[in-house]
Amino acid sequence: MHPRLVERQVALAAVAVLAAVVSVAVSASARSSSPAKPHPVGSFTALAGSAGPAVFGKHTACGTVLSADTEGIAHPTLPCGVRIFVTYGGKTVLTQVVDRGPYSGGRTFDLTDALARKLGLRGVQSVQWSYAARGQ
Repeated sequence: MHPRLVERQVALAAVAVLAAVVSVAVSASARSSSPAKPHPVGSFTALAGSAGPAVFGKHTACGTVLSADTEGIAHPTLPCGVRIFVTYGGKTVLTQVVDRGPYSGGRTFDLTDALARKLGLRGVQSVQWSYAARGQ
């Protein structure tokens, strides 16, 4: 066997072993980590229950048909379907963008009635929010 061929085989074996070690480390880390807690992006003003009974049965700008059970937020720039955590009064709920808005000054989010009820939020209040990791 040529020495160069032996060197090449040893180098390829070393790369394969390194790849295996990295793969095991990454998968072990993924299994051992608990579900990520939301890290607040900031505190923003939200209006509770802005999508009330008058709009039930209608389509939102994101294509969602609103009902009394729809949990979601309206935001002017976050993409439709983006999943976020909203925290208020010690409760954290995983929800998603279901509509555009708000169109009134002084607030960043509008919450559906169902989401506002789940959080115990009434009127205009400050909430914490953060992006949810993929798969949550």
